[in-house]
Amino acid sequence: MADITAAQVKELRQLTDLPMMECKEALVEADGDQEKAIEILKEQNQKVMLKRADNATSEGRIAIAVAEDGSSAAMIELQCESAPVANNDEFRALADNCARQLLDGPGADGPDALLDQPSPGDDSRTLRESYEEVVNKIREKIVLAKVIRVDGPAAGYVHHDGKTGVLFVASGESSSAEVLRDVAMHIAAMNSTVVNPEDLDAAEVDEARERLAEEARSTGKPENIIEKIVDGRMKVFYQEQGVLSAQQFVKEESKTVSQVLAESGLTASGFTRWVLGN
Repeated sequence: MADITAAQVKELRQLTDLPMMECKEALVEADGDQEKAIEILKEQNQKVMLKRADNATSEGRIAIAVAEDGSSAAMIELQCESAPVANNDEFRALADNCARQLLDGPGADGPDALLDQPSPGDDSRTLRESYEEVVNKIREKIVLAKVIRVDGPAAGYVHHDGKTGVLFVASGESSSAEVLRDVAMHIAAMNSTVVNPEDLDAAEVDEARERLAEEARSTGKPENIIEKIVDGRMKVFYQEQGVLSAQQFVKEESKTVSQVLAESGLTASGFTRWVLGN
């Protein structure tokens, strides 16, 4: 059996960022062969993941990447077990790299397909290898839960805690990055649910109109006035239901979101709003 020196253990620890004793034990098992020791540590990491397979991943981060010209945008959700790991620099870098590759690469129909693609800035390794390295160091269950990419004009927004993310898509000639991002931020803050009134359940809309009409009739108003009253009150109903186009814009409440977009030659087309773990 080869004599394992403190320098060998230190070097392996610097390469793997794992505890000294684990590095020493791997070197002893590998008879001093550093490459073999690294493979042993990787195998041990897989065993750790199996042990933690049932652990809940209620923490993590949502990350976005948006093309400079707003022509496309991507969003991913990377989950972990604890808040400290969600704020770990390497975990955050992995999340950002996944979003960047999803944006710049050929696209992916799911998390596994994305992980098999090259890691941004390092074609010599895949995102999966980067992922395994982070898991190996952190020793916590990490899951790439969701991925999505959209064509623009588009923008994205992630709340400062990384737990709420939005991709917003518009149509029109303009691609005003500031307006698009502001609307994405509005969606995150105001919990928008659909783009237009037509996207709501038709039966619920009809029921609301009838209820408001009955309330107006009870005051003795004539039918032609009742219709105008109902139309006005339905605007409030749409706002309460989270209809994006009808909501008062969070940065300028005297205007609706649709009015703000129209001023920039844009119309809301769709959005995706994620809350971590949902």
